[in-house]
Amino acid sequence: MAGDRRRWWILALGMAAQAASCVFLYGLPYLVPDLRHQLGLSLTGASTLATTPLIGIIVALVAWGAAADRYGERMVITAGLVIAGGCLIAAASASSPVSLGVLLGCAGAGGASVNAASGRLVLGWFGASERGLAMGARQTAQPLGTMLAAAALPPLAASAGLSAAIAACGALCLAAAAAVALFAADPPRPGRGTGTTSGTATETATAPPGNPYRAPVLWRIHAASTLLVVPQFATTGFALEYLVASRGWSAVEAGRVIAVANLAGALSRLAAGRWSDLAGSRLRPMRTLAVVVTVVVGLTALGMAGRSPLAVVALLAAVALSVSTNGLAFTAVAELAGLAWAGRALGVQNTGQNLAAAATSPVLAQVIDGIGYGGAFGLVTVFPALAVLAVPVRAEVSRDPEPPAALPRQRSSSA
Repeated sequence: MAGDRRRWWILALGMAAQAASCVFLYGLPYLVPDLRHQLGLSLTGASTLATTPLIGIIVALVAWGAAADRYGERMVITAGLVIAGGCLIAAASASSPVSLGVLLGCAGAGGASVNAASGRLVLGWFGASERGLAMGARQTAQPLGTMLAAAALPPLAASAGLSAAIAACGALCLAAAAAVALFAADPPRPGRGTGTTSGTATETATAPPGNPYRAPVLWRIHAASTLLVVPQFATTGFALEYLVASRGWSAVEAGRVIAVANLAGALSRLAAGRWSDLAGSRLRPMRTLAVVVTVVVGLTALGMAGRSPLAVVALLAAVALSVSTNGLAFTAVAELAGLAWAGRALGVQNTGQNLAAAATSPVLAQVIDGIGYGGAFGLVTVFPALAVLAVPVRAEVSRDPEPPAALPRQRSSSA
């Protein structure tokens, strides 16, 4: 599909859908003060309630991926966003923390559809020479959606109330669902087995037949990606608190600087994707960036331990660079799994990452209380170092350069 101009329009729709889901999936922590005030919750209770969408993601990702493999990306993304939007609008009227948490968890389960299917959409519409950049662009939706949440949700809650802020998240999901339903299109889908469908090339042209999980390659990429989530959420989750509590910054100053670092993170995903296209490899750049993240987080730990100004510079660099590998891993997983398994494989990929994300903040908070920021971030450094060893660079030798949708059309042998 390399010559089809629709691919960029469809990528934009996928990014919009991803950003809309990320506003509530990762942006609800910005409403923690309002949750505490209006519902009378402790800090722990409010923080837990704000992360309930992650539970829904973890539960539903693989199922949505399997649905995308079978029924197509547009239907899955649309259905999931409708579920998420409806649950969020219902949550705006919830009368108790328990009912609110259940509805937010269900919204997260619906929003998981975008995570599972939008990456598969990129795989189908873009050839290898552009796919890294396209997947990097798709991955920028997460920091951009989180930035939108940080900028819009607290003022909206302050002026119109917590219910209005949650309902606005639901309306945004429904608007994105309508746009995808009306204007997106699934890529041509390959046939099963040795046949073809709709004139497209056989599925086995890009991936070995059978279950790709019988070999260790995908498992190693999943493991490396999960390890790299730890420094990502350690830096983004504790950067503001560190700057305020340990360096004496105001929350406003810290928030603005971290927002710039997040924007740099979005750009780093684009740059990494383009680098992989030019290099003809996803995993070699991923391993190199894992080394860089290890060094930067290590410098952050040393600076924190010595109360050096280096800590601030290194921490902000870690915020930007720790997210750079996500798009590379997603692209590698999709390509190595092939279209028949891409949805499920991306679901497994996202499940591992969200499990690590959900565990990092509460566990690291306890470690920081015990041994301080320097020691805690020293332990965080171990995770990207292990990821360097886990990335299976040699597995890319057999990667086909194009997806089925980009191969020359041919008639089915059974026609």
